[in-house]
Amino acid sequence: MPQGKPNSVPQDGLTTRQRRNRPLLIVHTGEMKGKSTSAFGLALRGWNQGWSIGVFQFVKSAKWKVGEESAFRALGRLHDETGEGGAVEWHKMGEGWSWARKQGSEEDHAAAALEGWREIARRIADERHGMYVLDEFTYPLHWGWIDVAEVVETLRDRPGHQHVVITGRNAPQELLDAADLVLETTKVKHPMDAGQKGQKGIEW
Repeated sequence: MPQGKPNSVPQDGLTTRQRRNRPLLIVHTGEMKGKSTSAFGLALRGWNQGWSIGVFQFVKSAKWKVGEESAFRALGRLHDETGEGGAVEWHKMGEGWSWARKQGSEEDHAAAALEGWREIARRIADERHGMYVLDEFTYPLHWGWIDVAEVVETLRDRPGHQHVVITGRNAPQELLDAADLVLETTKVKHPMDAGQKGQKGIEW
C-alpha cells in the first residue's frame, strides 16, 4: 500500500467514501507481547473520535489492575464531565482462567466466558459501542468454550458502524478468514530471554 493507496479496488458497488468508512473486524494474534497494547492504541484513537468504547477482558483476573484500565476509566470520567471524547465501559470476565485457574472449575469458567460473549452479542445487536476490544478472546474460542462459527456469523452480520478488535494467541482460522485486518506478533528479542521479569509501565 504505497502512500496509503490500496493495491486494488474491488468491484463491490461501493463509493470510495463508503468503502473507506466500512467498519472493520481486526484480530491481533501471535506469540509475542504487544497484542493488547496495540488494540488499546486503536481504542484511544476511537475515543478521540467520540466513539463509545467497550472493553471486555476474557482472561486477565478481575483483581489484576492494568494501566490501560485506569487510563480509560479516567477518559470515561472526562467524557462524562466535559463531553470530550467518547463514553467508556470496561468489563472483566472471570477470575483469570488462562494463567491461574485458582477459583471454580473449568465448566464454571467456560459458562462465564459464554455468558460474557452473549452479553457482547446483545450489545452488538443494539449497536451499543463504536469500538469493541475483546481482549484475550481467542482463548475461550481456542478451548472450545464458545462456538467459533456463531461468533463469526454475529460479527460478520453486525449492524451499523461497529469496529471489533480481538486479541490473543491461537486465533482460530475461521476468525482470521473473516477478519479485515490481522496482525501477528513475532518475537525477535525479549528481556525475559535474559532473565528479566515484567515491570511496571511495560507489562502493566
